[in-house]
Amino acid sequence: MLEKEEIKFEKTVIVGIITQNQTEEKLSEYLDELEFLTFTAGGEVIKRFSQKMEKPNPKTFLGTGKMDEIHHFIKEKDISTVIFDDELSPAQQKNITKIFGECKVLDRTNLILDIFAQRAQTSYARTQVELAQCQYLLPRLSGMWTHLERQRGGIGMRGPGETEIETDRRIVRDRIALLKDKIKTIDKQMSVQRSNRGALVRVALVGYTNVGKSTLMNTISKSEVFVENKLFATLDTTVRKVVIKNLPFLLSDTVGFIRKLPTQLVESFKSTLDEVREADLLLHVVDISHPDFEDHIASVNQILQDIDSIDKPTIMVFNKIDAYKPLVIDEDDLMTERTSKHYSLEEWKATWMSNVGEKNALFISATNKENFEEFREKVYEAVREIHITRFPYNNFLYPDYKENHSEEKE
Repeated sequence: MLEKEEIKFEKTVIVGIITQNQTEEKLSEYLDELEFLTFTAGGEVIKRFSQKMEKPNPKTFLGTGKMDEIHHFIKEKDISTVIFDDELSPAQQKNITKIFGECKVLDRTNLILDIFAQRAQTSYARTQVELAQCQYLLPRLSGMWTHLERQRGGIGMRGPGETEIETDRRIVRDRIALLKDKIKTIDKQMSVQRSNRGALVRVALVGYTNVGKSTLMNTISKSEVFVENKLFATLDTTVRKVVIKNLPFLLSDTVGFIRKLPTQLVESFKSTLDEVREADLLLHVVDISHPDFEDHIASVNQILQDIDSIDKPTIMVFNKIDAYKPLVIDEDDLMTERTSKHYSLEEWKATWMSNVGEKNALFISATNKENFEEFREKVYEAVREIHITRFPYNNFLYPDYKENHSEEKE
């Protein structure tokens, strides 16, 4: 009986809007991702709602008619949670909660924070997530005290209500300051740990969430990093020493990126992203079987831009070639599914993708170890080049180095 209760999903509806900047097709992609996020958090999406608008309603995000439609559906189907694809302002969240009554109202940011809270395993990750939650919560505290409004008719009730909100704000602000100090202390410790790793070349796995970074990490380093087909399976950065041929280097698996990543998380996880900042080489892993992989590449590049890491040497690793199934038109003009068996590595290399990153691209399957020898060779060459640049006279590992670089020295 207990097991059945554990896998019981919350009945949920998800909501988004179509605007001039967000087409119906783009919204569909975002809602697909939001549904996967909801599943990861423990919810089951019963229905999607959308509305075409020039811009969100500043009071209730959606128009009155659409809000009534959702409210009626919530009551009829006994829905427990409504999730909006965009971040709601504190006023919007307060007004929508009034309309929907007991039904929980969340936005994309709140949902991602909840998933991070579930996934955080170490004290450091939990501290980072709690900081992000407090920063998100602070401007929304007034909306959490709507139950006091029912008592506002009584003499003296308004004052204590306001006092209690202010008290909570002070508690949250103090908590934020405490968490920031705690993170600074841990950051110093981690900075010392990074400096103690010596002069080994550092390689970081980056990419969108759920693209197979942890699987790749396990395959390369023969370690057992947690892997699951859900978003944000990995929050804590894992670092392993890897040796390819006779060359050692450090490989780190970092938190996955996502579109519309909450600013609170970017702020609180900046220290985790130090592994990316301090890396000598990035392996940008892409799930080539995902229909939106080009958008994923752009999202990751944007976050790399934000943390000043876009110009680092990068190898594009197109993963999951075994799962790639595009639709093509056959001789009878019928849409059929073309499996990866029709694609050889030569065909992959003939696509535009092989030219991404100055032709520094690879096509692999981390699960099946397909094309893994070429992957290892390319990583080895890149690490070797960095190692030689760092230690120009320590070339005992590379007997051909002196010959190949004698002209450069002259």
